[in-house]
Amino acid sequence: MVRLKVLVLLASALWCACAAAQPYYMYIANESEDTVVLVSFDGHDLQIAERIPVGNMLTEIEGPHGLTVSPDGRFWFVSMAHGQPFGKIVRYSTIDNRKTGEVTVGLFPASMAISPLTGLLHVVNYNLHGAPEPSSVSVVDPDAMTEVARVETGIMPHGSQFTPDGLVHYSVAMMSHELIEQDGLKLNIRRRLPLGAGVRPTWVAVHLDRPQAYVAGNGSDEILIVDLNAWQVTERISAPGAPYNLAVTPDGRSLVATLKSAGAIGFYDINTAAEDKRIESAEALPHGIALAPDGRYAFVTSENIGHAPGTVEAIDLTLRERVARVSTGQQAGGIVFWKR
Repeated sequence: MVRLKVLVLLASALWCACAAAQPYYMYIANESEDTVVLVSFDGHDLQIAERIPVGNMLTEIEGPHGLTVSPDGRFWFVSMAHGQPFGKIVRYSTIDNRKTGEVTVGLFPASMAISPLTGLLHVVNYNLHGAPEPSSVSVVDPDAMTEVARVETGIMPHGSQFTPDGLVHYSVAMMSHELIEQDGLKLNIRRRLPLGAGVRPTWVAVHLDRPQAYVAGNGSDEILIVDLNAWQVTERISAPGAPYNLAVTPDGRSLVATLKSAGAIGFYDINTAAEDKRIESAEALPHGIALAPDGRYAFVTSENIGHAPGTVEAIDLTLRERVARVSTGQQAGGIVFWKR
């Protein structure tokens, strides 16, 4: 019996050691230097595994902004926001980070996501150019790297997320103050929800189990909870500091938010609709959030100011404390989790 217990303990220790030895990997876009970095985290230290140049223009910064990874993990995609005049989506292999394709989309492509149902990539065209007017979502076949549809949405759309089943795509329109629901199969816009003047929404996150969406009210210092069945705002969580990006933790209990003007990261209880804690971000202008699927860590980018390099930090979601940080490059913004 004693021998059995010893074997069990040894097996447990070996499993823990193997689990700890498997690092987390994520890609991060440095918008002001046209690079994407592959970063690893072993539970103690964040390290730059590779720096990948992604720009082609010699006289202009092309602005890598949004990132996503294919459901099978074989490719990563980056939106290059600054074109002449249109931006593009570029595909890279995760095996060797080699460019494998690109497609031209709309003006200033930003956030994007891939439907787990159809495999189609949806990217919002933020459109910073000219007079304020409705922009669009470009729908891309990521295998052929072809734009198959361009659907009009609102003014300055941002944020891009699918429901877990891939049937519905959500985005927000920053300057027309809307939450927009798009059919993941027919690709048409199904519903628009006015959020109120001054909200200036910048992000939408969808709960994994509940019919709820969470909208970052960047202009109104709040996070809005939307009942997707009733199609109405049911709660408004006070979030001083211009919430920018949001993520729902894998257990569905909490929201993590970057509070851009406050230079902080906020944690919010979904059930009580209240802030639990906030911590100062590693650098100024916290931006993107990627959560480890096991729910242990959040990885948060900060753009920083001027020529100071941006960073990514690892936050222990149990302790809600920063445990590591590393400089990545100029204006670190978009981030996507790849694998462990």
